[in-house]
Amino acid sequence: MNIIQWKAFCEFRSAFKQKILEWNELVPDLPDLQKKAAELAKTPEYPFENPIVYNTDLDKLTAEDDIKLIVIGDNPGKDEQLTKNQRYLCGQAGKLGEGFFKKHEELGIDFRRNVIILNKTPVHSAKTLQLKKIMELGGKPAADLILESERWMARETARLHQKLGNTDLWLVGYSELKEGHFSEPYREAFKAAYTNAPEQWNKVYVYQHFSMNRFSIDLNEFSKQNPALPLKEQLSALGLRHKNEIFSICLQ
Repeated sequence: MNIIQWKAFCEFRSAFKQKILEWNELVPDLPDLQKKAAELAKTPEYPFENPIVYNTDLDKLTAEDDIKLIVIGDNPGKDEQLTKNQRYLCGQAGKLGEGFFKKHEELGIDFRRNVIILNKTPVHSAKTLQLKKIMELGGKPAADLILESERWMARETARLHQKLGNTDLWLVGYSELKEGHFSEPYREAFKAAYTNAPEQWNKVYVYQHFSMNRFSIDLNEFSKQNPALPLKEQLSALGLRHKNEIFSICLQ
């Protein structure tokens, strides 16, 4: 990263850490709500350790790192919230994402050194849809916390992306970005943050999530239909197709 990019990243990282501290104070019974939501969904028991998760991998990045991509997942799951981890996309979905880039060295991306990994919200749940139940069980305080975290992450991630300049951004988790689905508030705040940045908006792509191998299955289907395109062009075309489906039209 150059001096300007490094300064922008450090400012984002500091602000993110501060917001995590603030959000952890807002709903004291959040861990109980998360446990109840998991029980109602019949999730196998697991240790609840961090209700709101900061990605400690951000602290490993240095000014010497070449950031080529920002990847936005959904929210921290069971592995991500463990104190020994506190990292995003470190579970099975993350392994699939990391494996994709290792398999395709021609992309020139190390998933752990060239990628900033963020989420649409840092609030933990075993499955993303359990966030809806947490909001229902916790009433207005829990709902406000989760919605605020989504909108803050959308705005600040977009701002970071614009300041980094030459970096692509992947929104993974296509389904929950649809109209009426959980991540719609994130989608609307994210799109609004690019109103005056059409060039950077052109570097935003949307894909299926890495979980359950949906990303690769979707890409493989697209590849069969477009076998003559190199991988980078396939990724670009597929990401733009899903982006147009989710956001209706690109900003001009």
